[in-house]
This record gives sequence, C-alpha cells and structure tokens, in this order.
Amino acid sequence: MEDDLVQKIKSNPNYQKLVSTRSSYGWMLTWLMMIVYYGFIVLIAFDKELLAAKMGPGVMTWGMPIGLFVIVFTVIITGIYVRRANSEFDDLTAEIRKEVL
Repeated sequence: MEDDLVQKIKSNPNYQKLVSTRSSYGWMLTWLMMIVYYGFIVLIAFDKELLAAKMGPGVMTWGMPIGLFVIVFTVIITGIYVRRANSEFDDLTAEIRKEVL
C-alpha cells in the first residue's frame, strides 16, 4: 500500500515540478551564499590591507561593513527562500496531497 502511494506521488507532475523548482532555486541561493562568503574569506586571506583601511577619520575599517554585509546577506536570502517556500512550494505540496490522497 505504501509503495503505491510513493509511486503515485513520484509520478505526479506537480511533484516533479516541486522537486525541480525547489532544487534549482536552493542551489542558486547556495551558490550566491558561497560566492559572498568565500569572497569575504579570500579578501581576508589576500587583501588584508583593504579590510584594514579606515573609511574616514574614525576607527571604522572597510572590514566591518563588509563582514556585516555577509551576515545581513545570509539573513536576506534565508528570508527570500522561506517566503517562496511558504507560498509557492507549500501550495504545490497541498495540490499534490489533494491529487494523491
């Protein structure tokens, strides 16, 4: 009985759409995060002078806002994913449940 349900779900076109859309979207956001994070690490490793350069007459260096940007970027792309998951992905999941069960 359970194998039949699994096969029904896997053969459902909405399930195929959900899996492909969610996977590609997740990987795109993963690559964006990796570029931002590892870009920051590369700056730390190879351009310490840029990060240590003062922004003005005070004590603020470029490393502080760039590091803050990495943290804020992480929160933003997480929010973007959650928003899409709560709307589009949840709607597709509900449709699949209606059709299969």
